[in-house]
Amino acid sequence: MNVEKADEKKDYNPFEHRKVEKPNSDIRSTANLIKASLGSGLLAGPLAFANAGWGVGLFGTILVGIICGHCIHILVRTSQRCCVLEKKPSLGYAETCRSAFSNGPKAVRKFASTASVFAEFSLLCTYAGVCCIYTVLISDSIKQLVDRFAPSTILPVEYYCLITLVPIILLCQIKYLKFLAIFSGIANILLVATYIICLYYIFSGDISFEGKVAAGHPARYPAFLSTVIFAMEGVGVVMPIENTMKKPQNFLGCPSVLVVAMSAIVFLYGTLGMFGYLRYGNVLRGSITLNLPTDEWPAILAKMSIALSIFLTYPLQFYVVIDIFTRYTQKHIKVNYRQVTQVIARTVGVCCCVGIGMALPLLEQIINIVGSLFYSILGLIIPAIIETVFRWENLGKWNWILWKNLFIGLFGLLCLVSGCTVTILDIIEILHRKTV
Repeated sequence: MNVEKADEKKDYNPFEHRKVEKPNSDIRSTANLIKASLGSGLLAGPLAFANAGWGVGLFGTILVGIICGHCIHILVRTSQRCCVLEKKPSLGYAETCRSAFSNGPKAVRKFASTASVFAEFSLLCTYAGVCCIYTVLISDSIKQLVDRFAPSTILPVEYYCLITLVPIILLCQIKYLKFLAIFSGIANILLVATYIICLYYIFSGDISFEGKVAAGHPARYPAFLSTVIFAMEGVGVVMPIENTMKKPQNFLGCPSVLVVAMSAIVFLYGTLGMFGYLRYGNVLRGSITLNLPTDEWPAILAKMSIALSIFLTYPLQFYVVIDIFTRYTQKHIKVNYRQVTQVIARTVGVCCCVGIGMALPLLEQIINIVGSLFYSILGLIIPAIIETVFRWENLGKWNWILWKNLFIGLFGLLCLVSGCTVTILDIIEILHRKTV
């Protein structure tokens, strides 16, 4: 049995064999995990609550937070046990998938390479999508400010996507998570400042349950789930964060990096989502900062802060994309050309993400597509599958692990299908209105 084999090989401690060039402290790792999950997703919380209703929204946020946190836990735990079995210091997301299948039942071992490639492809698409969302959110925020203070210079949001291209390219040349953690810390401070300003405007107005429903129309629940999953999941950077920690044993447990980060994420999302909905009702936009006034300095500061916060977070999300590229190409590139190749690859990658954002600048819909399609696969379905495969010969009393993971897998599949369906219908309706 794989779990027993891992226990038998505990003389090999993967943490002792890790040689990280620039390891992160627990505080920096927590900051990276919080910032990887929150951002545009946090500010989309009130719109999510408008789709679900305040009662369903609050319960759903806590439930999804628990499920997402558990999925991250089983992913990291499985990865650590695979490290023991294979006597490797660390494994990435896709490598964990391959190892789980390779050490699973004989019938599934032949699918190990397929599982790895599928995971890599999902990661690539997910974080490319996140970068597209960040491009649109930064551009939307800048456009609002320019439209307010320079009304004679009214430009489409696509132009602002193009204007942000060069600064983003330069920032994405940073290679080490240790240095990105500094930007994540600054971005977290700016995000908290934006959060506080949003609460100021929320509580300075009329907060009323009148006209606000506890349970919205069930047809809009998939849009709520898509947005919440997008906000909660930072699963793509979980393994890089855990693998580069100075004390990786502190990632799991209680209290731990994961528990502290997920608790903060659920609290921030739940409070802003609920009170934002009670304040603004159904007129909410993809980011609550876009609902704030454009002629008051606190609101202007919030719009500037979130734009800068998302800008500083961009390279952390792009890290996953370039990490996949590097692992597949580095062995085919001569050492003398690797530095130049990295610069070119990062430049081209950012250009592609910005180009996609320009082609479809629909913030709410892109968030829902990425959340429902890619994050459901990466954050829910794949972790449930790999734990089941890895522990197939020891699924606990009454096979509770199998039943638990079956529930998670079906929940992820439901979010995927229903979320994509509702979002595609929304996009068709918006495009139809524009052409009429």
